[in-house]
This record gives sequence, C-alpha cells and structure tokens, in this order.
Amino acid sequence: MTLPVALTIAGSDSSGGAGVQADLKTFAAFGVYGASVITALTAQNTRGVSGIHPVPAGFVTAQIDAVFDDLDVVAVKIGMVAELSIIEAIASALSRWKPKHLVLDPVMVATSGDRLLPAGAVERLRHDLIPLASLVTPNLPEAAALLDEAVASDEASIGTQGRRLLALGARAVLIKGGHGQGSESIDYLFSGNGIIALPAPRIATDNTHGTGCSLSSAIAAGLAKGEPLETAVRNAKTWITAAIAAADGLGVGHGHGPIHHFHRFD
Repeated sequence: MTLPVALTIAGSDSSGGAGVQADLKTFAAFGVYGASVITALTAQNTRGVSGIHPVPAGFVTAQIDAVFDDLDVVAVKIGMVAELSIIEAIASALSRWKPKHLVLDPVMVATSGDRLLPAGAVERLRHDLIPLASLVTPNLPEAAALLDEAVASDEASIGTQGRRLLALGARAVLIKGGHGQGSESIDYLFSGNGIIALPAPRIATDNTHGTGCSLSSAIAAGLAKGEPLETAVRNAKTWITAAIAAADGLGVGHGHGPIHHFHRFD
C-alpha cells in the first residue's frame, strides 16, 4: 500500500505539542505519510515561548526543493513562517512546484500569547501566500489581523470578514470559533458555494496547545487522501473536538498542555 504524502512547512516546537511536531502526529493519526520543512526553531513549552531562531530563507527553499524533487506531495500545510524573507522563499518555491492542495494556517500568536510573526510580515503573507491557498484557516483574532480590523464578535461580522478574506484570492476560508463565546465553538467555511456553519460543543480545558496547527494538518491529511474540501474540514473538526476532549488525560506540562493526537487508539 502506498500512503498519500502531506508536507508541513512550519516552525519546530521543542515541547512537541504544536508546530511541525503536532503536524506530523496529525498526519500519522490520519494514515498519511508526513514530510517536513522547518522554518524556525523555537525554545518553548506549555508555559510559553522563550526563543525563536529563524532558519535562513535559502535553506527553507533547499528543504522544499529536496522534498518535492523526490516525494509525490499531494497536500501542503503552512504554519509558522517566522519572517518576511521566509514568506518570500515559500511563495516562490510553491509557485514553482504547484502542489494540488495548500492549507495555510496564518500563525501569528501562540496559545500562550507570544507573538510568532512580526507585524511587518503580515502584509507579505496576505499578498504572497493567501492567493496560493486552497484553504486559509484563521482564528477570530488572526482573521481580524489579516484584515486590519477589530475582532468579529457576532455572526454577521464573521460573515463580512470571511467574504473579505475570500476576496484576497484563496479558494476557501475557514474562520475558527475557538476564541468565541457560548456553549458551542462554531467554525465557518466560506467558499464559492456559500457559507457552512460547523458547530461543536465548547470544551472547558486549558489543554489546547497546538489546536490550530493540528486542525489545519488534519484538513491537509484529508485532502491528501482525496477527500473533497467540505468532507476534509468536517472530518478534521470531528477529530479535533475529540482530541481536545481527551487532552486532560495526557498530563503533559504545567501550562497549556497539548491535545491528544492519538485519542482514537486509546
């Protein structure tokens, strides 16, 4: 049996709960072969980020070229891009290799609150990477930052921001509702087919480290397996909800612990 291949382009999390480590765990949980391109090394744990060491842009390009030159990559997930020169390198390389599916998770701030993308690089992310994306997956603060607007506080303003993000050139946008209020966490999928609301119970836990990374990787895994976008998003939403629900059982770290990527196998 030949496994479909998905590639993550993201930062490394030394504590293993987010970034490339979370992406590879997610790919494995979905039965997909995972490859990786590291954009930055981070010194971090469940309590916060204490250091970021970006990888030189030329070496990011070398990693991407090495993977695509040998592996049959079906889907790419982009997470932490660290700085402007790395965004340019990623956009240039992927414009050459043209992967079938590209899921962009616009990582700007860690769960702990630490900023992971300089403000000056946001404009380049908006213009260089969003137009290449099959799907962009911002949470509510990230959607607002991408549009330089206030954080949406109701369904109408979420709808407005989703349509504006779609107009930037992505084929679809998923605005995640984890930062919202209420008993349900509602994600909204925007595409040329309209808007789909995807509700799930809001789970009371502090252990949500790597949630955004893992959701976008789960969607990329589904796309790599040949699932239509809506199906991949729905399956990823179901999986991430269960992974969050099982997170308290891991007991990893003393801050915002990771979700349970392998809850299906308990």
